[in-house]
Amino acid sequence: MHDGRKPELALDEPWRNPQATPYISIRNVTKRFGDFVAVNDVSLNVYRQELFCLLGGSGCGKSTLLRMLAGFEEPSSGQIFIDGQDMAGIPPYSRPVNMMFQSYALFPHMSVQDNVAFGLKQDRTPLKEIRERVAAMLDLVKLSPFAKRKPHQLSGGQRQRVALARSLVKEPKLLLLDEPLGALDRKLRESTQFELMNLQDKLGVTFIVVTHDQEEAMTLASRIGVMNQGHIVQVGTPSEIYEFPVNRFVADFIGTVNMFAGRIVDEDSNYVRIAAEADGCTFFIDHGVSASPNAQLWVALRPEKINIGREAPADTRENCVQGVIDGIAYMGDVSVFNVKLASGRMVKVTRPNLIRREEDTLTWDDEVWLHWHPASGVVLTS
Repeated sequence: MHDGRKPELALDEPWRNPQATPYISIRNVTKRFGDFVAVNDVSLNVYRQELFCLLGGSGCGKSTLLRMLAGFEEPSSGQIFIDGQDMAGIPPYSRPVNMMFQSYALFPHMSVQDNVAFGLKQDRTPLKEIRERVAAMLDLVKLSPFAKRKPHQLSGGQRQRVALARSLVKEPKLLLLDEPLGALDRKLRESTQFELMNLQDKLGVTFIVVTHDQEEAMTLASRIGVMNQGHIVQVGTPSEIYEFPVNRFVADFIGTVNMFAGRIVDEDSNYVRIAAEADGCTFFIDHGVSASPNAQLWVALRPEKINIGREAPADTRENCVQGVIDGIAYMGDVSVFNVKLASGRMVKVTRPNLIRREEDTLTWDDEVWLHWHPASGVVLTS
């Protein structure tokens, strides 16, 4: 997995510069609905021209946080600043913000161009300017040939682009998108993700996207904020979130992971050995760990980082385990193996299908060895 951003954008990372001024600053924001705490003491900085994703499951607080940025909800406590201005008491229509809803909320009786022009007409923008801006925006989202059509005459992907054009034509400094691609089928969603990234790159607008789809967040985002039970538990680039999760929740939520429980049996400043006794294997990790000797630890091991084969590795003392193939799923680009260990636990392994025919094809009930590099496992203390 990768973050999908252009190389030159990857080098421009203002969040690593302590002198950089955030465009959005959320400071200790809490939102209560009666006794229920939807957002719990959240602090977050988002920088100009970022495409930032709030990622989490249903009820984690991500949409509530988005609605507070838009002005549809007021924080119970804390402050929200946009471009240095405190948003307390400022209504949605006075904020430099536009919001695109999951339902798209298009007017069914209006044509595409009238839907896009609606906000400009409400603002009493001169008609000549409306025509020019609408035409330019429809051209940008590749909908000029459909300008006279009604929403019911469009595909789901086209309606999504109309909603996006209507949100962007008013030239907001910040665009908030709530599950923007949720109504699209998988193939269309994947192609639209790249269209959305290219559009954001061209316009230079700051995007904050709410999604429950971790693949979507990994593709779109410059950075991701993973939310759970009203908290932001980790903020980082897609590769940081995937390769260096801070706890078991993040490791399990992002992608697929095998989690081994164990304890330290040998350590140094440059390495640590963790015995996962229940599963009959020892992990050698090629860096030190900050943990007390008897502490319960977990090693997170991604399926694609495990080698699988019938032959035993040269050293079977650590970073390997034996098992039996209990299930195989052929996914085209990869094959997924479920390997049952002697302990009874199942380990998931993925292997890329690099050629169309393999002479040494692994199959059900084969006894296999699993082994991995010392840098592959991530040690987690919570």
